[in-house]
Formats: sequence, structure tokens, C-alpha cells
Amino acid sequence: MMSAAGFLNRIYQFERLVAVLSFLVMTLVIIADVISRKTVGVGIAGAPRVAVYAMIVTAFISFGLASHKGRHLRPKFADRVLPGSWNTWIVRVQEGLMAIFCLVFAVVAVQVVYETYLLQETSRMLRIVIWPMQAVIPLAFGLGFIRHGLYALDPSIRPQENRTPRLQKETGK
Repeated sequence: MMSAAGFLNRIYQFERLVAVLSFLVMTLVIIADVISRKTVGVGIAGAPRVAVYAMIVTAFISFGLASHKGRHLRPKFADRVLPGSWNTWIVRVQEGLMAIFCLVFAVVAVQVVYETYLLQETSRMLRIVIWPMQAVIPLAFGLGFIRHGLYALDPSIRPQENRTPRLQKETGK
């Protein structure tokens, strides 16, 4: 059976692959469009829209990459306000609240994507349905729910960079 940390590493590898591929698509499309404009005088139809969709995918998937490495933004001004003996429970509460936040946004995003699917909304420029591009939003928040839920259950698997200085001293990590 795979450990929680191993499972999160697999999710991270998936997120990293998606982020790299979407960033690559964005970059190549923009480069091709610029080259086309400079050589032929006309850009590639829909290239900016494709690049924007790829950027959106990259941005939402990168949320998980930052969380996995402990690089996401976190207010640290209150780290020393409460007693150090409370840190383990504070971490569990923080991660639990973040998991709930991600779950709520994932549920709302699923509803939005489903409505877009039912309405068969399309991109005017590309003439393709947009719900597949929107699907990255509930995916990112769903994976965030799993990640932070596991961090709440077992704070020892959180990335070390994400821990408060006092908790690092207490746990030796």
C-alpha cells in the first residue's frame, strides 16, 4: 500500500507534468504567432486565445505545485502569538481549514463547469467548447483538498519549508 506522502508525490508529478506541458504549449504558440507575424505579416488565428487557455491551466495547476513545496503565500506574523505547545493542533486546524476552502471551491467549480457543459458554451474565436479548459479549476481545488486534508491528518508529511520556525525546532525537521 502506498503511503500518504508517496501518494502526494504522485499527485505532484502529475501536476508538474501538466504545468510543464501547458507552459510549453503557451510558449510555442506565442513564439509561432510572433514568427508568423514577422515573416508573413499575419498572426496565427486564435493563437493568443490558445496561449491564454494554456496560461490558465498552468496557473491553476501551479497552485498544487506551490503547496507541495511549501512555497505558497502564508501570513507568518501570528506564528509566535500562541504558545508553542499548540503548534501541532494549530497546523491541523490551518490545514483542515485550507482543505475545506479547497473543497468548497472545487464543488462550486464543478457546478460552473457542468453548467458550461450543459449550455455547450464555445469560444467564439476557436469555435470549441470551453468546459474542458474550465475543468482544470475543480481539478486543482480537488487535488488541493486531498493534499491539505492529508496534511491536516498527518502534519509530518507537510513540506518542511511550510512549517513555522517553532514547529521546526520542536520536531527537529
